[in-house]
Amino acid sequence: MKISILLPYKENFSPEYPGAVSIFINSVTNLSRYKNLITVFGNTKFKKRYKLKYTNIPLNKKFLSSQSVEYVKKFIQLEEKNPSNIIEVHNRPIYIKFLENLKTKLVLYFHNDPISMNGSKKKIERLRLLNICNKIIFNSEWSKRRFLKDLEKFYEKSSKLQVIHQSIDKEKVNIKKKEKLITFVGKLNTAKGYDLFANSINKILDKHKNWKSLVIGDEAREKITAVHKNLSILGFLNHKKVLNVYKKTSIAVVCSRWEEPFGRTSLEASSRGCAVIISNRGGLPETITNGVIIRNLNNKSVFKAIDNLIKKEKYRKNLQKLSLQNFYLTNKHISNKIDHYRNVILEKDKINFFTNKKFGKLKILHVTNFNERHNGRLFYNTGRRINNGLIRLDHSVLEFSDRDIVSYYRSLNDLKGSKKLNNKLIEVISNFVPDLIILGHADLINKETLVLIKKNYPDIKIAQWFLDRMDTEWKFNKDRFLRNIDVVDASFCTSDPKTLNLPSKHKIHFIPNPVDESLEKLQNYKNKSFNNDVFFAMSHGVHRGVLKQGKFDKREDFIDRLMKKTPNIRFDLYGMKSNQPVWADNYINAISQSKMGLNLSQGNPVKYYSSDRFAQLIGNGLLVMIDINTRFNDFFSNKEMVFYDGINDLASKITKYSNDDKYRNLIAKNGRNKYFKYFNSTLVAEFIINKTLNINNKKKFYWNK
Repeated sequence: MKISILLPYKENFSPEYPGAVSIFINSVTNLSRYKNLITVFGNTKFKKRYKLKYTNIPLNKKFLSSQSVEYVKKFIQLEEKNPSNIIEVHNRPIYIKFLENLKTKLVLYFHNDPISMNGSKKKIERLRLLNICNKIIFNSEWSKRRFLKDLEKFYEKSSKLQVIHQSIDKEKVNIKKKEKLITFVGKLNTAKGYDLFANSINKILDKHKNWKSLVIGDEAREKITAVHKNLSILGFLNHKKVLNVYKKTSIAVVCSRWEEPFGRTSLEASSRGCAVIISNRGGLPETITNGVIIRNLNNKSVFKAIDNLIKKEKYRKNLQKLSLQNFYLTNKHISNKIDHYRNVILEKDKINFFTNKKFGKLKILHVTNFNERHNGRLFYNTGRRINNGLIRLDHSVLEFSDRDIVSYYRSLNDLKGSKKLNNKLIEVISNFVPDLIILGHADLINKETLVLIKKNYPDIKIAQWFLDRMDTEWKFNKDRFLRNIDVVDASFCTSDPKTLNLPSKHKIHFIPNPVDESLEKLQNYKNKSFNNDVFFAMSHGVHRGVLKQGKFDKREDFIDRLMKKTPNIRFDLYGMKSNQPVWADNYINAISQSKMGLNLSQGNPVKYYSSDRFAQLIGNGLLVMIDINTRFNDFFSNKEMVFYDGINDLASKITKYSNDDKYRNLIAKNGRNKYFKYFNSTLVAEFIINKTLNINNKKKFYWNK
């Protein structure tokens, strides 16, 4: 395994005149658990280099040729010979377009304002980076906000984007031995606010004659004069000497005018127990835990901030103490954060995010048809049952009723309403940021939308459940099921996947139609009198609510023949013979009047397949009769439900159990109890979660032993 760090061209990876990027990389890489697997690539002129595995990329000057491009091309040649698992590019978004064809994971670090850099100035460039990179790291929240400028809200909470501040190890400092010293470190220009400091420090040193000041830095392009007998301008000093100066400094001033993406000088001053004065610019406020923040930056405010700290000795020393005590941006802390995202990218900690969570604390977005527009007529549905199970497991569940949204938002510009639906889903995710998305028959959610979610929120897992038949007579349903199969993390269907010739490379699991204690509340086996013997309903006209003219189902022929074979049996039939289908409480009232329920699905029997009517019948305590070829006798015995083999066997058993109240009620009770014990909505919901997140794999489910 190999991790490559690609420095900006001409970044000096050397303790001699190092840049902030080199200091950062050297500090955190030395503490990384991957240290021995990391190679730093750069173009450094100094022979003395940091003691890490390093490869220098030498370049010969070419006329009319970009040295940066040549630098990246040479790096690619090295990569092609010895590929990396991860390439971390520092502060050069323009390099990414050259690297995207490499078969490796790309991480981009921003150490400056993304809007100011080639390769990320434009919105379209930043969107491209989001699509290509596995991770984009910012040195401050401010830098991250700059990257997100003009981008849709959807991207704000993408797990691809992460803030990892720069770091330094704090050092024990005796606050009591601090000298009466005011220090400024940085470029001696107006962008860094040196003119403000220069103007103020002369007045400060005149007023407080026992105080001194040190200035560390240089600037060839700007001449700002500061002269005082107690002021020393030291020019450029190496990093170690700067830190030693901070150890004895009482007050450090970082009064930048420009929007500092982070601000290493204030970080270092804070780590050495200085009372730090900063301006409210860019990421500077993120560099300190305790200090003085100047919000209205001018000569007067800089003078006042320094003067106040000198006069209030107790306040100053308390700030120094707290600055050191609360400092947390240590090299080890930041190195661990970097290693954590590496673990995830390398899939070493792929499921830790979920296994470390307390089970019952997931955020779940459940996308299915909750039928709000039907005013309760279709309340008793499997989507509602699964949803109840998720809630009983103590998850935070947000319902997203796709069909209702489509119905409400159709327009001339969006006839199907699918454009609005997909945009709304993206907006919901940007606000809710679920751990898990569960799709139930959500056909109008575009595959492109799911790909976008996966790319930008790789920690989000996606599952889909599907109830309809998918055998040879229902190829369209199979196409619906397979449409997003390569995007989702797990799929669930109410047929045995092995009988459907589904692709084995995907995680596809059988789930039973669940019962729910809040919906299936009848116990028909306790009743002593019934108006009917056998209940049977076909769900024609689900969305219309009434029968469609000219609609015919082969099951009608079966029922006609069955009725002729059982002339003394009272059938209660719906959805056929001009009897309109029944819904909601009318449906519950209807089944309450029957001894037995016939579970007869369309077409030839398929292993384990049944419509969700099965759960309603057995869950409400009717004696259920089901074709033996469905193989439900793998789960239930003939003491829990009745299995028939052909129409003659069915007719015989209907007649038998219609007249044997005691045995019929015993089987119905046993069937209901067992179904509730093993096939309830809470267990089905838990199974979907476990298999999708690959957690709690030791737990056995009755249908999946």
